[in-house]
Amino acid sequence: MNTGDLSTLLVWGAMTALTIALVAYAVDLAAIAERAQRKVPAKATASAGAAGRTATAVATPPGGTAAVGDGRSLRAEGIARTTTYVGIVLLLGAVVTRGLAAGRWPTANMYEFTVVGVLVATMVLAIVQRRRVIAFVGVLVLGIAVLALALGLLVFFVQADAVQPALQSYWLVLHVGVAITATGVFTVAFAASVLQVLQDVREVGPRPVGEAARRTDGLRRWVTGPRFGWLQQVPSARELEAQAFRLNAIGFVLWTFTLIGGAIWAEHAWGRYWGWDPKEVGTFVAWVVYAAYLHARTTRGWSGRKAAYFVFVGYAVVLANFSVVNLFVTGKHSYSGL
Repeated sequence: MNTGDLSTLLVWGAMTALTIALVAYAVDLAAIAERAQRKVPAKATASAGAAGRTATAVATPPGGTAAVGDGRSLRAEGIARTTTYVGIVLLLGAVVTRGLAAGRWPTANMYEFTVVGVLVATMVLAIVQRRRVIAFVGVLVLGIAVLALALGLLVFFVQADAVQPALQSYWLVLHVGVAITATGVFTVAFAASVLQVLQDVREVGPRPVGEAARRTDGLRRWVTGPRFGWLQQVPSARELEAQAFRLNAIGFVLWTFTLIGGAIWAEHAWGRYWGWDPKEVGTFVAWVVYAAYLHARTTRGWSGRKAAYFVFVGYAVVLANFSVVNLFVTGKHSYSGL
């Protein structure tokens, strides 16, 4: 077995560990949901009218703080955290051995970008979960991580090899490394924003009698019902929004450096700072979306779900810039290796 094969084996091991962590977080979330559902008064499930509003008042005290025991599965939570750490260590070993096998920094194709990106995302998740374990965030981030590793191993995989001359530069470490780090931070911020929207819907409660019907009424009834009683145990929508904002602000700074560093590298490699290459345009569009999000939230007072929708759009653009542009659009940044 050579070093490249060892790296691939470590990635398979990491995916296995993170899958176990994903299942454990799901079990933890299910335990919380089951206990929360038992706590909801039986009459709250009889109708979605006045009784529904009463159930919401009981289920969600002011500020989104739980008033009852959370029912968490401490064993599942411990397994989830431990196997997440194991996955991180295995991914770190996979990145190091991949670099040794290729004789360069391992971020030159989609497979390597995926592996390093998952490493960063899981590390950020582990840091965020040290303060307070939120099973839903663990499920969402690890679900994305496991899916990404599966795609990397089954679709994006290429053998470790040298790179073309245009990529033989220290900017491969700076520009691409920072872009991967930003993507990992954006992933955890995206999960926090999804949870923020769910919590915000639950805190608002069902549509009051007499208010005009909306298309989102079905979602509101679903989220405010007993099946989503586990939302009692997570931070308030305001706290989740603040956490997502901090993460997105860090990611935006890194993405700004990605954009600037890419322009400098392009001038060194191709003699121009900007050429409207599809990858350059995608990176700029993502930067504009996140800049608009930060601007709207800090100076225009946008908050709540409106701000979260910016995060969803920005993260979708980042993923599309990585996948769609690399796989289906021809340009100077076509480095998928496939």
